[in-house]
Amino acid sequence: MADDYLVRIGKLIRDARQHRGWTQTQLAEALGTSQSAVNRIERGNQNISLEMIARIGEALDSEIVSLGYAGPMHLRVVGGRRLSGSIDVKTSKNACVALLCATLLNKGRTVLRRVARIEEVYRLLEVLGSIGVRTRWVNGGVDLEIVPPADLDLDAIDAEAARRTRSIIMFLGPLLHRLDHFKLPYAGGCDLGTRTIEPHMIALRRFGLEIAATEGLYHAQVNRSVSPARPIVLTERGDTVTENALLAAARHDGVTVIRNASSNYMVQDLCFFLEALGVRVEGIGTTTLTVHGMPTIDVDVDYSPSEDPVEAMSLLAAAVVTESELTVRRVPIEFLEIELAVLEEMGLDHDRTPEYFADNGRTRLVDLTVRPSKLEAPIDKIHPMPFPGLNIDNVPFFAAIAASAQGKTLIHDWVYDNRAIYLTDLNRLGGRLQLLDPHRVLVEGPTRWRAAEMMCPPALRPAVVILLAMMAAEGTSVLRNVYVINRGYEDLAERLNTVGAQIEIFRDI
Repeated sequence: MADDYLVRIGKLIRDARQHRGWTQTQLAEALGTSQSAVNRIERGNQNISLEMIARIGEALDSEIVSLGYAGPMHLRVVGGRRLSGSIDVKTSKNACVALLCATLLNKGRTVLRRVARIEEVYRLLEVLGSIGVRTRWVNGGVDLEIVPPADLDLDAIDAEAARRTRSIIMFLGPLLHRLDHFKLPYAGGCDLGTRTIEPHMIALRRFGLEIAATEGLYHAQVNRSVSPARPIVLTERGDTVTENALLAAARHDGVTVIRNASSNYMVQDLCFFLEALGVRVEGIGTTTLTVHGMPTIDVDVDYSPSEDPVEAMSLLAAAVVTESELTVRRVPIEFLEIELAVLEEMGLDHDRTPEYFADNGRTRLVDLTVRPSKLEAPIDKIHPMPFPGLNIDNVPFFAAIAASAQGKTLIHDWVYDNRAIYLTDLNRLGGRLQLLDPHRVLVEGPTRWRAAEMMCPPALRPAVVILLAMMAAEGTSVLRNVYVINRGYEDLAERLNTVGAQIEIFRDI
């Protein structure tokens, strides 16, 4: 029991330190102790006095470090308020996690600019730190520096952190070039039904990787005599599948052709990063990628991931459902053009600035201003398609938007086994959504939203949709256990408050 208490306190301290943007060394200096002592405290391997807990809380200016266990985070939402002003889109969650995995390709120092400070990133940093990669926030906690060790210690991997992120699956591509055999915990993440890793295995077997999955672990073995002799045809045009194939191809000594590749935003960002590492990639933005691999990559690189189109869609949806005029800045327009075309047909009143480039010099951005609009249900169903179609992750936001429109809208979420089911939680807030089967939901609007208290769905985008509906509902709503939102959004509640929302973060006593 005492050991469990120390582990819990250690995790609270670690999370508070990371949110502050401090390294263990910086915290040690503030406390007048050693970095190794802080490391032991955070791992729960050192007894800690009440006085030390208080000193740590004061140093980090964090209420999370307290005498009690910090339970789940909840949101109290006072709805019915109009938003106004402008809000910036943060860097892409999915690009950032792919780039963190890609740093394992490089023997040199990597600096990633304006990294999304989200739970998914923190979990990956915990995993990277546990296997010997040195990471620290620099430039006031805005940018992230990553320096790999000469040898990775996979036996010391933080299994708990690894199981809380599906992104761990993208370690396979880089690691197969560094180790002949290794083990990884099963991939976790959102509860979106059965999500097989077989498409990853089909692609990576072409590089000699064989996986046996037993007892909660992937047991990986690499046959160095195997290499892709012909183009790799992906059996699924998935984003992480394409990224894993790219990561494997980047250090393959030769030319690899990947067909049926995703050309989505995070894949393009990964390609741009690989080019910064010196790897030539042809066909970026298409479904055929040709990778000229380098057996050794040892460069100091500085890269800026682009903005997140799904967060941009979230903010646009917030304006629509609250009937607000809001300017969303730094929108990656190339990856929202279909969504905006659908919204225009529904009657959305908006305008956009001329295009300009993101900090990576490649991604096209605009500023979008959305105004209160009288929306009509679209004639055709809403359904996702691989890029350049309507983004899979943006489909849930159309449930809230369709609920604000006049008429009936059919949403067909064919990709995931049970995500559409979570959208029916909007009925608790006054929505009229009928689940036709696990993939199809019929939405009838307009909706008179009403306040409610409910648990957060265990899937990221439906959870945010519930929050947006609460913002539109007159009265006070409570959304409990919002960890899943923090996995993909940085300070979402606080940022929405800056444009007129009233959302309070609280924990149970």
